[in-house]
Amino acid sequence: MLDLVWLIPALPLAGFLVLVVAGRRMGEPTAGWLATAMCGGAFLATVAVFAGLLGEDHEGRHHVLTLFDWIKVGGFEVEVGLLADPLSITMALFITGIGTLIHLYSIGYMHGDPRFSKFFVYLNLFVFSMLILVLGSNMLVTFLGWEGVGACSYFLISFWFAEDANASAGKKAFVTNRIGDWGFMCAMFLTFATVGSLDYSVVLERAPEIAPVTATAIALLLFFGACGKSAQLPLFVWLPDAMAGPTPVSALIHAATMVTSGVYLMTRVNPILAQSYDWAPSIIAWVGVITALFAATIAVAQTDIKKVLAYSTVSQLGFMFLAVGSGAYVAAIFHMVTHAFFKALMFLGSGSVIHGMHDEQDMRRMGNLRKYMPVTAATFIVGWLAIAGVPPFAGFWSKDEILLFAYDKSPALWFLGLITALLTAFYMSRQVFMVFYGEERWGDGVAAASEPQASDATGGYAKGGEAPLGPTEPHESPWLMTLPLVVLAGLATVGGALNLPFTKGTHFLERWLEPVLEGNERVIDVATGTKVGLAVIAVLTGLAGIALAYRVYYQHRRAPIEPEILAEGWRYDSTIAAFMGGPGREAFEAAATFDRTVIDGAVNGVASAVRGGGGGLRKVQTGFVRSYALGVAVGVVALLAYFLSRVTF
Repeated sequence: MLDLVWLIPALPLAGFLVLVVAGRRMGEPTAGWLATAMCGGAFLATVAVFAGLLGEDHEGRHHVLTLFDWIKVGGFEVEVGLLADPLSITMALFITGIGTLIHLYSIGYMHGDPRFSKFFVYLNLFVFSMLILVLGSNMLVTFLGWEGVGACSYFLISFWFAEDANASAGKKAFVTNRIGDWGFMCAMFLTFATVGSLDYSVVLERAPEIAPVTATAIALLLFFGACGKSAQLPLFVWLPDAMAGPTPVSALIHAATMVTSGVYLMTRVNPILAQSYDWAPSIIAWVGVITALFAATIAVAQTDIKKVLAYSTVSQLGFMFLAVGSGAYVAAIFHMVTHAFFKALMFLGSGSVIHGMHDEQDMRRMGNLRKYMPVTAATFIVGWLAIAGVPPFAGFWSKDEILLFAYDKSPALWFLGLITALLTAFYMSRQVFMVFYGEERWGDGVAAASEPQASDATGGYAKGGEAPLGPTEPHESPWLMTLPLVVLAGLATVGGALNLPFTKGTHFLERWLEPVLEGNERVIDVATGTKVGLAVIAVLTGLAGIALAYRVYYQHRRAPIEPEILAEGWRYDSTIAAFMGGPGREAFEAAATFDRTVIDGAVNGVASAVRGGGGGLRKVQTGFVRSYALGVAVGVVALLAYFLSRVTF
């Protein structure tokens, strides 16, 4: 069973290759069904490997399948290998499982798009890259997948590239991720210089031998890379703009898979974190909780249905890094899985709303959609209750566990996390009440279409701009789009059963991940009464956020508090843009001038001097034998005179 691990990435890769060659001839919907089948096959292969791992004892749940030698230069050897262990297979299960549902959803969502088959080319390539990232047996193979998902995110975010905003969003994501990738590369260089290998089995086994200062440097460099991929301060700015891509892209890349790769990486290197100075995990925890709170404050004032979810994703990723920094690796993975369920559900639900609302994304032009879209509304509400932390939905169990570990590490971290949970319940309730309840505002005026309507001469899919809704009412989406919503709603309801806190016997995920964590999971000493009290406070906080949103956006008893500065994201993005377009641009131009005049000038100057010297020497090469004889004679006389002057008589 374990040797079947190669099938997991091979099937999406095969789908990608077939679609590249024959996708256009297959057309719609055959290309979509093929891509979905390949992703579904990868899920079945993952289940088979999962079953194989379950049959092994704890020590045997680590299997490396070497495919071929990749690099062999001196002492630097890298093999392309796949690592099947509890962490990688957990990641692969929800990547392929949720990926299959999103592929199925996309068949309905992308109906009529002239580049239908190309969209599925990118989706299969993305799934392959993400699987290489999590299954790689060494840091370089992981980095190969890391760069692959970055490239695929560029292709998918800017899929409708004819609109300048979409093309810019893709470039922004690509460039921002490259900044973070610098940290990952430097961490690899330092790891190899220290350990002499990039294989996880070697690096993590020898982690206790690494000096704390070196381990701290490696951990923080990897964390910087994770901040880029997982959208943490200061590198989160790309993710909200990434909503320019089709909604399935938002669900697959920016909710369920790619953005969680940073959390996966930090969990993978937990022995290095354990060897680092105590303040290194504290930095991770504080960056996580500040990012979570910062993004939550922005989400309360957004009007675009997908932008709310985008900032929510940034905030929830902050919770995961809070868990990693608090030593709660199981809680981080637990919340990663539950978040994949309910956030993919809500992104796909928002896509269903956009589809049913004829490409409208402004929540101020919605209302009472539960009457017209009952399946979408019911499933979206499940996701809302899950992320708001209402028991027994999945989000409650994972978020409560993170807050418990944060409380044990620092009450200040717990308090900021609790305020973030309050804001989360508030802004998600605000979204539900604005979209699915209240007055029907969708028939007023025009709808600012936020997704493409028609193709242009370049072959790209261009936005439709201002498009009147006309007499057409909102409508429910086809079954291809609603079936994944129903499945994800079920998972968001029961997903908390993966790691229930009641007894050791219900800590399924904790026991499963135990071989990977190697005893580095933080052991907390909190009384049972305190645990229950913290859980009650968390539930009451979530209910308070829901109640406040109910009074403001459903009963309209209070005026909405939506400061412009929050709607503009604390002007963080615009400040960066202003700097890059002003002093930053001038600094870059000055650096280019220095490079051109000083650095290149020095190199060119040396070349000019050599060329000039050579030209001068060339003049004495006349080609006349008499001239050479005269030169020899003069040289002999000069040497004779020199030696005579040195002789003492």
